[in-house]
Amino acid sequence: MQTGALKREEVVAYPRDRQLSIPGANGAHRPGREVVDLPDRHEVGHRWSVIDEVNPAPAGVKITVVATILLVGVDLFFRGKLEALLPRHHLVTSDSAELPDLVICDVARVEPDEVADAYPEVPILGFTNHTDTWGLRRAHAAGFDQVVAKSALVERVPTLVDELAL
Repeated sequence: MQTGALKREEVVAYPRDRQLSIPGANGAHRPGREVVDLPDRHEVGHRWSVIDEVNPAPAGVKITVVATILLVGVDLFFRGKLEALLPRHHLVTSDSAELPDLVICDVARVEPDEVADAYPEVPILGFTNHTDTWGLRRAHAAGFDQVVAKSALVERVPTLVDELAL
């Protein structure tokens, strides 16, 4: 088995695949791409090097995980704000054919039970106005993984996405 390390490279991984491909990680007998397992959620964002084709280990390579995030009931203005706060992620709407890694839902504009029923295997992050306690309770009752006030979402959205989507 060939062993090599990448120095200060950044690679992109998709959480749904649980693997990533690193261009230019050519072994002596294997031109092309090396494929390594995606590290556990708490390890993402750290620097890694490739020890072999299967196991990443600390040092040299920064793994950037890109989640596909479905926005449900999110108005155009707030979508722009989310895109600015989540530049490394791919935000889509319901007309997308891609399976999402996370759903972000405006509880004030949609029915939480319908969203939870439509995406039973996908983590759901709901938000609404801090005064909409009834909406917050409905989202909790529907089984959303996390429900926050809109102001808290703006402050913590990168952390919340990393916790839920990866």
